Amino acid sequence: MLKVKLTSVGNSVGVVLPKEALGHMQAQKGDVLYLVETPEGYTLTPYDPEFEAQMEASEDLMHRYKNALHELAK
Repeated sequence: MLKVKLTSVGNSVGVVLPKEALGHMQAQKGDVLYLVETPEGYTLTPYDPEFEAQMEASEDLMHRYKNALHELAK
């Protein structure tokens, strides 16, 4: 468990993340992170859960219609 600190950033409040946590998430200054609400609380992640759901849906479609897509690609 890592301890983080809330700090003032203009009229807002920001979270200071330890270098270790940023390295683990492969995130750096300027990157976008997503705060996802879960039944256990909140999760901070570099992955967009909506994008992941869209990719899963598109992979399902591509698998289901692989023959038609193969013909269209010719």
